[in-house]
Amino acid sequence: MGSALVRGLVQSGSISPASIKVFDVDRAKILSIHKDSGVQPIDRIEDSVSDAETVLILAVKPQVIGTVLDTLGHALHNGVLVISIAAGISTGFILTRLGKSIRVVRAMPNAAATLGRSVTALCKAGIASDEDLDLASSLFSAIGHVVRVEESLMNAVTALASSGLGYLFVIMEALADAGVLVGMDRKTAREFTVHMVHGAAVMASSSDAPFSALKDMITSPAGTTIAGLRVLEREGLRGILMDAVAEANRRAAEMNPK
Repeated sequence: MGSALVRGLVQSGSISPASIKVFDVDRAKILSIHKDSGVQPIDRIEDSVSDAETVLILAVKPQVIGTVLDTLGHALHNGVLVISIAAGISTGFILTRLGKSIRVVRAMPNAAATLGRSVTALCKAGIASDEDLDLASSLFSAIGHVVRVEESLMNAVTALASSGLGYLFVIMEALADAGVLVGMDRKTAREFTVHMVHGAAVMASSSDAPFSALKDMITSPAGTTIAGLRVLEREGLRGILMDAVAEANRRAAEMNPK
């Protein structure tokens, strides 16, 4: 995700590559990003906050963020805006671990960031200002759409907009399998599935109509769509998807250290 954000920022032209510092415990990764994007690799994570005014993006796994914060704590200063994209990690945990007043923004992008198609949720905490949130919005706009939410909804965003991609790929795989079942070859079934889902997304994004209204547009009396929908309703597809999001929301809450 960090690599996707770097690429998005560089490609947008909004930030000079030379002004972006990158650090990873895997030296090969940062050298690869440097080669591809021209950003500045650094040897120590503490060097990421050495400048007077710095935006520090913590693109790390939730399991290691505590260690990262402990390492950075002594080096942070009032000029630093800390942005975390660690799933499930609350701003409260970050502020407590740092043990000081600091400007914090929590962000939740999704994997479509690699194509500049993410939807990212943002909220602020600590002494972060609305201007800090505006700055974070401009950064994450480089990889897609940005929505500002209350922090109480961040785990729900993770469960729906981040994990939801995984659910959609399973659904798409099943649809392609169904195409094979009714006579298509695998390549053709995949092609129809991908373009059908893409078309559905464009239809939905170009209208404020409820999803039910869009569904009704293609559901003719006694037709093929209503016949298929009856099976989905009978087998409980809606409930299964709702349960999946609810379970992911529960798991996201568990990931925040106590």
